[in-house]
Amino acid sequence: MVAITPDSPIAAVFGRSVKKRQTVEEGLGLTTVGDLLWHFPRRYVRTTELSDVDTLVEGELMTVVGEVTSSKVSTFTNRRTMKPGSRVEVRVATQGPAFVMTWFLPHQTMAERERARMAVGTRGMFTGKAQVFNGQWQLAQPHAVIFGGGDGTGDGSDEHLAASLKGLMPIYPLTAKLYSWDLQKTIQFALDVVTGVEDVFPEHLLDRFDLPDVMTALRWIHGPDDYDEVRAAQKRFRFTEALVLQLVLARRRAALRAQGAQGRTGGQRELLAAFDARLPFELTAGQREVGEVIEAELAQPHPMNRLLQGEVGSGKTLVALRAMLRVVDSGGQAVLLAPTEVLAQQHHRSITAMLGDLAGGGMLGGADDATRVTLLTGSMGKAQRQSAMLEIATGDAGIVVGTHALLEGNVSFFDLGLVVVDEQHRFGVEQRAALTDKAATPPHVLVMTATPIPRTVAMTVFGDLETSVLRELPAGRAPIASHVAPLTEQPHWEQRVWERVAEEVAKGHQVYVVCPRIAGDELEAGESDAPREDDEAPRRPLRAVEEVTAMLTGGPLSHVRVEALHGRLAPEVKEQVMRRFAAGEVDVLVSTTVIEVGVDVANATMMVILDADRFGVSQLHQLRGRVGRGGLPGLCLLVSHAESGSDARDRLEAVAATTDGFELSRVDLEQRREGDVLGKNQSGFRSSLVNLRVLRDEKTIVAAREAAEALLDEDPDLAGAPALGRLVAEIEDSARSDYMEKA
Repeated sequence: MVAITPDSPIAAVFGRSVKKRQTVEEGLGLTTVGDLLWHFPRRYVRTTELSDVDTLVEGELMTVVGEVTSSKVSTFTNRRTMKPGSRVEVRVATQGPAFVMTWFLPHQTMAERERARMAVGTRGMFTGKAQVFNGQWQLAQPHAVIFGGGDGTGDGSDEHLAASLKGLMPIYPLTAKLYSWDLQKTIQFALDVVTGVEDVFPEHLLDRFDLPDVMTALRWIHGPDDYDEVRAAQKRFRFTEALVLQLVLARRRAALRAQGAQGRTGGQRELLAAFDARLPFELTAGQREVGEVIEAELAQPHPMNRLLQGEVGSGKTLVALRAMLRVVDSGGQAVLLAPTEVLAQQHHRSITAMLGDLAGGGMLGGADDATRVTLLTGSMGKAQRQSAMLEIATGDAGIVVGTHALLEGNVSFFDLGLVVVDEQHRFGVEQRAALTDKAATPPHVLVMTATPIPRTVAMTVFGDLETSVLRELPAGRAPIASHVAPLTEQPHWEQRVWERVAEEVAKGHQVYVVCPRIAGDELEAGESDAPREDDEAPRRPLRAVEEVTAMLTGGPLSHVRVEALHGRLAPEVKEQVMRRFAAGEVDVLVSTTVIEVGVDVANATMMVILDADRFGVSQLHQLRGRVGRGGLPGLCLLVSHAESGSDARDRLEAVAATTDGFELSRVDLEQRREGDVLGKNQSGFRSSLVNLRVLRDEKTIVAAREAAEALLDEDPDLAGAPALGRLVAEIEDSARSDYMEKA
């Protein structure tokens, strides 16, 4: 007899059930016995208690544990074939409503057998589509497994399944034409016959972490006696996933530390000191603290790799600029990589303005020790581009700001010492590497995000980076009031929105109006027209920049200066529009999300977001952060047709209720699919969590990180846990191969 192992094809445990095997392979993507064993239940129902049915949704597929209270057989005539048949009607009680189920069978013998199998007083699990008929809840197209008996097919008892049904029945993620007991029977058989299931933990680690061995955990998760066994098994598999992930990340951090780098201690120049002396305000305590950490790390002979996250407007760019000046003082160059041209141009303008004559290196009027700030983007003309690339290659440019154009092979640096990546979630790890590879020795790396990240997400997604957080806002940042304008219930509120915009302009202030589309049939680059999963109503046409601009200039805002900004405009036009808005020559800027990050206009006090339910929580928070930056109170109106009580409306109410981005980041993660939040741009194994959930399993992730660091301190090669070491190495190889393919 051929041994059945986790690598055996799934057919080895399905026997003659070809259709069910094909359904599992095609519908669930499970092809091996190991895949089947690691296909875990999504919930459990108590076989000893009737189901407590709280809510019923007509048309929803339901599974309940119930007790048969009546069971009768009657005859009928099939209207299509005109042949007689038998009908078994069973009534089942639960802790909530009772359900009626009907089976139609070709002859009375089969019907009597089914009625006997589901005799009054028997208990079982019943699955069907909930619907109401003659005022009575029914489970249409029913299937049943009777505890202690048959499998719902009418082919007699199933003692193997009955024996496996102890205290709890697992309910699995399923596909069409497949039922939980189909998987339950097959998995129980597989557990009995499989051999060679390797445990990644040797016995001393099982004892150390208080975990069951792998086969015990598999039996508990697929056929538990009680919830204590479920919890112990779940702890085992979640901790395993968290530990392997944290071991990979800890080894990556160690490998980065082992790389040689040039310490950037400041040298003989005084550029940073001159800049600090000219600052017209005091640094916040957080900015000083993070600055000291970065300064210490830049001085080390190994690369800094740090994530700087913080609230919108918390002063991350200033912290980054001070780090860049430190590197320039050391004779090196620093580069700031931005995700969009608008943001790159904004950074170039703001850094040049902050430095003043300290940015005039080699030019008339430039200060002593001044450097040069050079911009490089993809839309530049040939002459501009060549001039910028020459300044970068010769080292005349101490600070370089640019977009993806910096990643091109013909861009070379004189002495790249620091890479700053803004809005890290917009870039993949391979893009970051493409820039750092341009340095003669590994450069220091600082990645920034204004999208607040829960601690465990930072540890999971950015776990190869050390993390700093800026929570404190600089003096002069005014509060922002946020309100939902629900047009479904109050359609007249739209008129009031435009009246309120006019009032703000009359005070001498400026306003942003954000739309999800460019034109009626065109999305902004990177935007999706697919319905969100929480859409409850048919899609309405989304508001578009060009249409809204025409409507405002021809109607409610005809007396003010309104201009449009979006990604389809020529780069020089976008730059001109932003300059006019920044100079106060435009009152209302109607835009797509190109103004989401980095755009800083002190006189802008109001933000109107149309079809706000089409944006995510973090995006709304980012957009809102564009106002209230000049010491004047800000106002954000979230205009939406989302129905009251819908997930979309709840999302907007959550944004309106708090300006704490870290609190909103948890709301965002709770509402959205986790992989969406973790992001496809990051290395794949980190955004493909199977058993782990970064909010629910926060304690597990923290414990796993501590355990990983302790294990590697004791045994860097994991020689004492060879199976664990092989698994970690496989993931490292997979991540490297994925990077090589992308690069």
